[in-house]
Amino acid sequence: MADRCPSSTGTVTLTGLPALGPLLGRGALLSPFKRPAPDADFPRTRLVLPGLRVDLARLAAYERVCGFPGEAGLPVTYPHVLGFPLAMRLMSGRDFPLPLLGLVHTSIEIVRRTGLPATREYELSVHIGGLAAHRRGTEATVVTELRAGDAPVWQSRSTYLARHRVEGARAAQAARVPEGDPLPVVDEWRLAGDVGRRYGAASGDRNPIHLHPLTARLFGFPRAIAHGMWTVARCLAAHGTGACTGVRAEFRAPVFLPGTVTYGADGSGGFELRGADGRVHLSGVVRP
Repeated sequence: MADRCPSSTGTVTLTGLPALGPLLGRGALLSPFKRPAPDADFPRTRLVLPGLRVDLARLAAYERVCGFPGEAGLPVTYPHVLGFPLAMRLMSGRDFPLPLLGLVHTSIEIVRRTGLPATREYELSVHIGGLAAHRRGTEATVVTELRAGDAPVWQSRSTYLARHRVEGARAAQAARVPEGDPLPVVDEWRLAGDVGRRYGAASGDRNPIHLHPLTARLFGFPRAIAHGMWTVARCLAAHGTGACTGVRAEFRAPVFLPGTVTYGADGSGGFELRGADGRVHLSGVVRP
C-alpha cells in the first residue's frame, strides 16, 4: 500500500486499507517505551481513504456472526470495522503517546445521518480527536467519518483508555460506580468459545486476547474475551436498528468466552448485557 504525500493541512490520502498484522506488531514493540499523560502531544494527521467499496462477502460474514438480518444497507456499526485499520495505523505510530498494549475500548458514540447502501462508494477518514484525563489514566478519542460524495453520512467517536497511576482527586474517583437497576430481560445468550475467532475473521481484528485462552492469559485474562464491538453489534442486531439515527454504548467489563449473558432492553432505546452475577458488561441507548 502506497500513500500520497501529506498535504499542508496534515491530511494523508491512502490508496488502500493498511494491513492490521504489521500495525499490531509495531504497536506492541513501541508500547513499553511510551509514558501516557493527558497533556501529551498527539498526532494531528487525518487519514483519508477515497473510493472505498464494501467487500460484500466480508459484510455478509460480519452480519452472520453479529446476528444482523442482512438487509440492503450497512449495519450501523459496520463503518467502525471499515475504519479500524486506519485507527490502528494512527494508534500504533511513534507519535501516538498511549501504549497500544493494554489499551481498552471504553465507549463508542455513533451518528448516522442517512441510510448506507452497501453498494455505494464512500470516502473514509480517521483522526485523533484529543486526549483527556480519566479517573484510571488517560483516554484518547478516535473519530471515524464516512462521506458519500460531499455529504457526511456517518460518524463515530470512540474512546480508548490507557491505565496508569493517577493522583489526588482523579484517583479518588476510581472507586467502582454502583450498578443501576437491571433493564427487563429479553433473552439469555450462551456464547461459544470461538466467538472471538469468528468475529476476528469477519472484522479483521485478531487481537490475541479475543482468540484463545492461552493467548488471552499472556495479557492477564483467564480466558478469551469477546470483542467489545461484537457485544454492541449483537445487542443492536437484537434491538433492531434499521431506522436509528445514533447509538451510544459504554463497555463496562469484559465478557469471557465461553460464557452466558442476559440481554436486557426497555421501551426507550436502552439496552445492556449482564453476567450471571448481575454485573453490567455493556450499557447503551439507541436513538430513533
